[in-house]
Order: sequence, then structure tokens, then C-alpha cells
Amino acid sequence: MVAMPSGESARSPGADGAAREPAASGSALFHDGNRALQDRFDGRRVADTLEARRRAAAFAPEHVALIEAAPFFFLATAAEGAVDCSFKGGPPGFVRVTGPAELEFPDYDGNSMYLSLGNILKSPSIGMLFIAFDGRSLRLRLRGQASLVEDPVRIAAIPGARRLVRVAVTDIFPNCPRYIPDLAGSAPSAYLPRPDGSQRAPEWKGRDYIRDILPRDDPHRV
Repeated sequence: MVAMPSGESARSPGADGAAREPAASGSALFHDGNRALQDRFDGRRVADTLEARRRAAAFAPEHVALIEAAPFFFLATAAEGAVDCSFKGGPPGFVRVTGPAELEFPDYDGNSMYLSLGNILKSPSIGMLFIAFDGRSLRLRLRGQASLVEDPVRIAAIPGARRLVRVAVTDIFPNCPRYIPDLAGSAPSAYLPRPDGSQRAPEWKGRDYIRDILPRDDPHRV
């Protein structure tokens, strides 16, 4: 495991290691489509605060622990209108954090369609989702720029690897754990809507920097 400094930032490094500047939307995380819905449903204040408070520029120790203990993650890729979401599994530790905002994972024997890797060759922007379904309610979303590594020596050091995928991570975002079921305990999320439509409030909505800026129609607004 690579120990990384903790801390939060409103800016993240790009694929070349340089900090990514905000786009025309005034955000490095949100585009105009996100902004349109935030404004329509009175969510911009919350979105901006979460970006500033929760989006990180480098992995914190808890991020590294979740990633390197994960037996699987979900990978999203897209190119030329072909959008794909793939399950990637392996022994815990098969995803390795290799830098403050960089990781690698092996590509194992598959079905020869190369849907994910083919998309990466055409468009390196990817999304990764790590979730713990064991009752801890942990979720981590990553965005980054992926590239294929075909160094025979490095590949030979990882049992079963056909090649490696390196990801320069641009967005590290620990996401709200609501709705994640406890599969180990066969228990549904405690935050699912009740028969009367009410829901338990998540902890984050009560934080001092969030509770007073919730959208006007938020069911947990005080």
C-alpha cells in the first residue's frame, strides 16, 4: 500500500500532472448540463460546496485502503457513441495505487471483444466506481485518463495479467453512501424510501456547511 497525504482541494491534477482549471461552467467537475439541472432544481449551492469540500487532488489514506482492498470495481468508458460499463474483478490488491493521483490494474483474459480497452484507445477518459457492500457503506468515484501498459517484464510480475491499465486520476470524489445494501448481512440500505415516501436523512446533510444551503424542496431541509 502506498501511503498518501490526506487533504481536500477544489482542483485536481490533469493527465500531465498539472492542476486542471475550471471550465466555462466555473467548475472543473461540472459541465453546462450539470449546471442546467443544478439551477433548475436549486442545487448549485450544494454542488459547489461539495466540490470545494469533498473533491480531492490526491488520494487520502482511506481512499488507498478502499482501493487496494477491493476485490472488484466498475469501469465506465465511452468512444464514438459506444458507452460501456464493465465489472472488473481480481484478488484484493489487484488495483494498486502508484502515485498521489495515479493507479494501475491488470487486464486479465477476457472475451476478445475489448470493449473497455478499445474505448480507451479511442478516448482515454474513464470513470471508476469502488463500493464496499459489506455494511461499511463506502463509495469512491474516480475520473481519469487511462493508457495501456504492455511492458513484458512488468506484466510477467502480475499473475494472469495480459496487460496493465494505468490511470492518471483527475477527480477523486468520496460519494454519499446512501442506498448501498449490506450484502454480507443480507440487509437493504436503511436510507431507502419508506412506504409513506419519507426517508432517513443522511449524515452529510446535517453538516454545518451543507444544512443551510439545501435546495428549497429538499425533504430534509430544516
